[in-house]
Amino acid sequence: MLKKKPARLNRSLRLTEAEIKKYFSQSIHLKKPQKLSSIANKIINQDILSAVKYLPDKFVDLLFIDPPYNITKKFNRVSFKEMNNEEYENWVDSWLSKFKVLLKDNASIYICGDWKSSSAIFRVGSKYFQARNRITWEREKGRGAKSNWKICSEDIWYFTNSDEYTFNVNQVKLRRKVLAPYRDNERNPKDWGHNLSGNFRDTFPSNIWNDISVPFWSMPENTEHPTQKPEKLLAKLILASTNQRDIVFDPFLGSGTTAVVAKKLGRRYVGIELDKYYCSLALKRLELAENDKKIQGYEDGVFWERNTLIDQVKSRRTNSNGQFHKK
Repeated sequence: MLKKKPARLNRSLRLTEAEIKKYFSQSIHLKKPQKLSSIANKIINQDILSAVKYLPDKFVDLLFIDPPYNITKKFNRVSFKEMNNEEYENWVDSWLSKFKVLLKDNASIYICGDWKSSSAIFRVGSKYFQARNRITWEREKGRGAKSNWKICSEDIWYFTNSDEYTFNVNQVKLRRKVLAPYRDNERNPKDWGHNLSGNFRDTFPSNIWNDISVPFWSMPENTEHPTQKPEKLLAKLILASTNQRDIVFDPFLGSGTTAVVAKKLGRRYVGIELDKYYCSLALKRLELAENDKKIQGYEDGVFWERNTLIDQVKSRRTNSNGQFHKK
């Protein structure tokens, strides 16, 4: 937890001791088998392996996992120590194998990793699920390295539980600026539209994502969690692989991004988080999401290329007809 007083423009979410007590009381701890109705839209404060045995079978539509990568890292009062590759792979297997029974037949699975842990995740995931793709997303933050290539990307392995699964491609198209707009023989725009801030095309989503902004101190979604995932990233996965009221399960919930985005998008969620502070932080974020449904980089049902949505908002302020349209 951060102790020093934040800068004036720092919008990162923090908790007082009174808030920790208030929000932590809303979490649950499982001691017997549960029905879906008793865990839906709840955060479980518990070790994964002790909680998973009490969860109902076949209740999950989307499993999102952001586990500790194979590096030594401190997560508030919980620490993770780097292992050799075989040990890390066995550790991943120890909990991933337990999740198979929780999934619906048409469930989708996304597992995050870095360059070092990615191969282990693929090997273990392929034992239990069908590998569909590997998403690589760019982290625009990070320091340069003098004796190695700067690490500025992470992976998300995409699996499904069977050949039947949800993929809503039209809900996750990316609106990109068109640098060389083509026109048909009658000089009409060909597969693009325009507004006051430029020409745009809605493009099919690829497995390379360079439109994600990592949360930082001036963003209200930012927290003190060291490996927090952006809300925009989760929104893409949730919209693509679930429908309204589906269940999203995150067993390494952290600061709660998965649950918060699920709530904003009209899905139900179940999360497991071991650390008391992060559990409380997630519950506060969920309370704030009651009235704030905004997701940075996603507006009017469209994902925008990085830094282009700002121009779009400005054009709306100056001209009510500045919305994207095709001619």
